[in-house]
Amino acid sequence: MIFDAARIAALELISPPFRAVFFKTLGLTMLALVALWFGLTSVVEWLALPWLQTLLPGLPSWAGLIGGIIAAIALAFGMALLIAPVTAVVAGLFLDDIAEVVERTDYPGDAPGRAMPALRSLVLALRFLGVVILGNAVALLLLLVPGINIAAFFIVNGYLLGREFFEFAAMRFRPEDEARALRKHYAGTVFLAGLVIAAFLAIPLLNLLTPLFAAAMMVHLHKAVSARETARVTRA
Repeated sequence: MIFDAARIAALELISPPFRAVFFKTLGLTMLALVALWFGLTSVVEWLALPWLQTLLPGLPSWAGLIGGIIAAIALAFGMALLIAPVTAVVAGLFLDDIAEVVERTDYPGDAPGRAMPALRSLVLALRFLGVVILGNAVALLLLLVPGINIAAFFIVNGYLLGREFFEFAAMRFRPEDEARALRKHYAGTVFLAGLVIAAFLAIPLLNLLTPLFAAAMMVHLHKAVSARETARVTRA
């Protein structure tokens, strides 16, 4: 069920119906990351450089160069950690567009889902942004512990991405409380699906497509889970 959803979602990334959503999502994600890069660079230059010059006057020019290289590496590392929350926000803004394409293309005989109101989508996206930032801060602390640093990245992001993307997809067809209850009932399945998304997120450049992939995958997974629930109720 999980790998079928992942396989179909990966193939749909390059399909013609996805192109409009693809360009909107990818464009906004890249713009957000570029803006964050310049913002963080400006903050570092404003705060760190004057402080270093005051603390260590008379530094040779090569020391400043080394400091700049270290700062650039630190910024790149920070940007890598910010990809998850940025893609989460983008997904919150465009999930309905992605879901509509998947539902229309792959489930034409089913009733379409309901798009969430714009304000509700924004609230959920901002809430998820806070949760992901907190989760990645914990993962960053665990990076200092040898042996569990990589596992921490996958566990934290697998849980958070799986949970929120599944609930987003489910809420097109269910009230929020019911969507959350369904996710908890299939917590193991959703977590494993989240690990697949986290693995996708760990691939450089390809990870910019995470919103498209994760949203499409979770639409398929929710459809499969819903069919299983229907069959279970029918047998009962």
